[in-house]
Amino acid sequence: MKEARMYYENDADLSLLKGKTIAVLGYGSQGHAHALNLKDSGLNVIVAQRPGGDNYKKAIEDGWKPVSVAEAVKQVDWVHILLPDEVQKKVWEEDIKPNIKKDVILSFAHGFNIRFKQIIPTPDLDVIMIAPKGPGHLVRRQYEEGKGVPCLIAVEQNASGKAKDFALAYAKGIGGTRGGVLETTFAEETETDLFGEQVVLCGGLVELINSGFETLVAAGYQPEIAYFECLHEVKLIVDLIFEGGFGKMNYSVSDTAEYGEYVSGKRIITDSTREAMKKVLADIQSGKFANNWLEENRTGRPFFKKERKDVSERTVEKVGARLRSKMSWIKK
Repeated sequence: MKEARMYYENDADLSLLKGKTIAVLGYGSQGHAHALNLKDSGLNVIVAQRPGGDNYKKAIEDGWKPVSVAEAVKQVDWVHILLPDEVQKKVWEEDIKPNIKKDVILSFAHGFNIRFKQIIPTPDLDVIMIAPKGPGHLVRRQYEEGKGVPCLIAVEQNASGKAKDFALAYAKGIGGTRGGVLETTFAEETETDLFGEQVVLCGGLVELINSGFETLVAAGYQPEIAYFECLHEVKLIVDLIFEGGFGKMNYSVSDTAEYGEYVSGKRIITDSTREAMKKVLADIQSGKFANNWLEENRTGRPFFKKERKDVSERTVEKVGARLRSKMSWIKK
């Protein structure tokens, strides 16, 4: 297997962005981190955030003078979209496309709207992606500590001939080249990101935890004990894997636990599970998932709202809330 190239500080030229004004659209988790990091890197930044709400108040508190998307786009050389996937097409059609200047750089932190052709940029624009592999608060904190969260970059359109260089420069501006930058494509980033969320990180993990919890409770064990065994300790195991892979985790747990992994793990994740994973991936690749999600938003999110309510009412959530209320060390 060929090792992918990683790009670091010396591979990126921040001076490419000097004299450019960058509009950060949206001041949420990623938006606040990008805007502040770019500013602290000596770059010119404008924040676009609609009035009202916590994000607008946060932008004001952080010293910005937020403007509308349309107003921001008219002024800048670079438009970076950090809005929710499901609203980007509308904002593009109504506020960005009518106001964006020729030869501007258009960038994203996730490839959803380009991959599924919700946004079709004009050919004169550089279209790139800079996607930190961590939440916004971590992107900001790591930058302030002189470190950085690794990033993915991608080039969809290279009108200027310098799109990749611009992507690396932006990644350096938010601290990404301190942690390392990996080149990908809009399609690869989008499809693998959605797959990871659905099969492992969110969909798979939530259902695995809940199913384990319910199995123990149905067998007559105390819900509190089931909570600790099936949910609470997940963080401890994930931290070990994060720090040193499966090897460090197995080294750190008991030999009994490691033996249990070998004899039972494949009884849970079976060939049928892998077939289901392939079907999930096929739905992502074909655009079926994207179309369903966009339709869900157009119809007021009935399925989404019902499922969110059902998850909040699960026994594991109620038991967990009660136990966590007494864990002073995690209240922050």
